Amino acid sequence: MASAQNLKRRIKSITNIGTITKAMELVAATKMRRSQELALVSRPYSYTALEMLGILAGLKNVPLPDLLQPREVKRTAFVIVTSDKGLAGSFNSAIIKRFENFIKEKEINITDPHYVFVAIGQKAKIYLERRKANVITSFLRVGDFTKPEETDPIADFLISGYLKHDFDSAIVFFSAFVTALRQDAVAREFLPVTYDAVRTSLEDTIPRAGKYSDYAKSESFLGGEKTEYIIEPSPVEVLAELAPKLLRTRIYHAVLEANASEHSARRMAMKNASDNASDLSKTLNLEYNKSRQAAVTNQIIEVTSGSQVSE
Repeated sequence: MASAQNLKRRIKSITNIGTITKAMELVAATKMRRSQELALVSRPYSYTALEMLGILAGLKNVPLPDLLQPREVKRTAFVIVTSDKGLAGSFNSAIIKRFENFIKEKEINITDPHYVFVAIGQKAKIYLERRKANVITSFLRVGDFTKPEETDPIADFLISGYLKHDFDSAIVFFSAFVTALRQDAVAREFLPVTYDAVRTSLEDTIPRAGKYSDYAKSESFLGGEKTEYIIEPSPVEVLAELAPKLLRTRIYHAVLEANASEHSARRMAMKNASDNASDLSKTLNLEYNKSRQAAVTNQIIEVTSGSQVSE
């Protein structure tokens, strides 16, 4: 049995760790709720823009801007969204595993010059550099981004690269927030911008449970009643303005979903750590009490034995 002094030192250390993990759990829970709510309160704008895209793209004899035109894929850009920090459970490993399964299914060699990579988050950058991938740029410290303009540099880089034919397709790997206990690592094609891809992305943002889950049942989302628009100055100019905005919106929501997933995963990891610290502290306290009781018993025996000898 360990000495009482060592046990007391361990109990103090575990109690301090439990206090830290409990504080981190509360912070992560607050950030998770904020990220989820931000992603959802902007739904009306996203759905209206999506409806307009569907109407305009369906018009005949209207030339589509470059962002809306698929072309032969000669080079693909992979965008991997992870966190900058650890202590988030399986959040980062799930995204990386999803990416590795994807390249394994497609038989992709990531060192091939036909593939380029964009790292969002320190963990993605470290992983790609370790794999000798061609990382053309990286964006760090995006874990607490909450405003659209904060994610615009990412969207602008992808738009510029696509228009300059640096790559012909962009696939983003990120974690879609489902519930506080579940986050799914997904792969979505962000370029070129298509109606079906944008709709799928918006559907994924709606949680399956909670007070916002009823939005998926609304008539506007299901496409029941359509709104008629008067298009000015022309469908061509509207599409040219709408396509970049839709991509920026998708990037913004992908980052918000990733943030909500990260904070949710960290919250659960810290909760488990706090619970484990509490259980271990109770076990060590019991062991400490037994050790102290054994020491007191030994002292009583020694005193009793000494008095018997003196008699």
